[in-house]
Amino acid sequence: MMNVSLSANNIVKHYGGVVALSDGNLDVISGEVLALVGANGSGKSTLSKVINGVVVFDRGQLLLDDKPVRFSSPQAAKDLGISTVFQELSLIPQMSVSENIWLTREQLGPMGVVNQKVVSQKTEELLSLFEGSFKTRITPKDSILSLPPDEKQIIEILKAISFDPRILILDEATASLDSRQVQRLFQLVQEWKSQGKAIIFVSHRMEEIFQIADRYSVLRNGVTVGEGNINDVTENDLVRLMIDKDSVFGFKRHDNGESKATPVCLDVQDLHTNVLEGVSFQVHEGELLGIGGLQGQGQRDLLLTLFGDIPNTGKVEYMGNEVRFHHPREAIKKGIALVPGDRAKEGLLYIRSILENFMLPSWKKYGFPLKMKKSIKDALDVSKSLNLKMAGLQEPVSSLSGGNAQKVVIGKWLGRKPQMFLLDDPTKGVDVGTKAEFYALLSQLCDEGKTILFYSSDDEELIGLCDRVIILYEGKIRTELKGSDLTKENLVSASLGVTNGGAK
Repeated sequence: MMNVSLSANNIVKHYGGVVALSDGNLDVISGEVLALVGANGSGKSTLSKVINGVVVFDRGQLLLDDKPVRFSSPQAAKDLGISTVFQELSLIPQMSVSENIWLTREQLGPMGVVNQKVVSQKTEELLSLFEGSFKTRITPKDSILSLPPDEKQIIEILKAISFDPRILILDEATASLDSRQVQRLFQLVQEWKSQGKAIIFVSHRMEEIFQIADRYSVLRNGVTVGEGNINDVTENDLVRLMIDKDSVFGFKRHDNGESKATPVCLDVQDLHTNVLEGVSFQVHEGELLGIGGLQGQGQRDLLLTLFGDIPNTGKVEYMGNEVRFHHPREAIKKGIALVPGDRAKEGLLYIRSILENFMLPSWKKYGFPLKMKKSIKDALDVSKSLNLKMAGLQEPVSSLSGGNAQKVVIGKWLGRKPQMFLLDDPTKGVDVGTKAEFYALLSQLCDEGKTILFYSSDDEELIGLCDRVIILYEGKIRTELKGSDLTKENLVSASLGVTNGGAK
């Protein structure tokens, strides 16, 4: 008989007048992976925070080894063997790898001085768990600030596992990892299962859920609406439980696989940066051009270069004129918008209001003194068009769920009516319902003649949404896929640098 390590029964949590959880339930079983599934705003983040001590619940019961518990802090949960890999990294950028992992738990010598030799050795042992997954060798002394996003995420995982927890919560832990790193994490998960650890896996990637999970628990509008063995359901089953409607499943843009019969919006020739090595392509007005490949192959650099944020050489023609942007403000003036991949650090001011974030790129057009009534009306119009779920424009962005926060990142540009959108993995960590609304928005923008460059780490998105996809590999365009050649097999092959018979 399996041992239930932890159970959440009928958990209720209110934030003022907002009900985040009204009947949250789950059982975490030793030696198994439980997928906690739900749309953004469904309550899964709140339930996770109840379990790891970040949030104190109002009503219900939390049992650990059949004994009632109520954690007053994350440390109280850690003391009883519960550790979390947070979606928003908890690392301190200015500190080293070892300092971040062992913060407040440093090994001290006889004189009360940190024993650097022991700390370094223990850090090396943890780093070896992901050996071969780093782009360059990472040492315990390396600064977190110097690491790319995927390697920061790995350090976050190592920090959590350094507590040797009985229960490990992986909250979108794979969102920043490439496929090789994800597979290594899943190998480690299998090892941790064999050691009797219980793992709660929070992800929006269905493929990963069905690969790694043993059981599932689905939340919708603060209520647990389904649970069971993962082998007894399909992706469609889970999606229907999550959103209670079928309309968002299987969205696909019309695509004939041919170049658009419209003017060329962007013509890039022989673009070079420290990462890009001679990138050339064209994209037409009204076209959605996908950018694929393993993470870190130059996709982000390409978008930032076109936005004027990275020095470059080569030739770029935009709307028929040669341009060379030296600062993002120059690109913005020309009608180019960037939706960054890290909304928390690059896309939003989380402590400021939703209204202020909406108006960030556009305040100048409201004059001085500011025409507040006009700005509020425009923000409300954008909010309505995006189906933004919020308590009010004056609420801080931090009050929004991840999917709704991402709508603000996109919505702040719509008031400027840009001609070209540069999208850097914009649906990362976003639920299926919000994704479907986002896909419909992209289709609408293309129908209006807007041009979109769309990097995604999700192959299914690239296949279902894009007219064409260029695959970057080691800073170069490996191949271009369109029409019948735009398949997952060809995408994966090109991403790995392998030429497939169907790729052109």
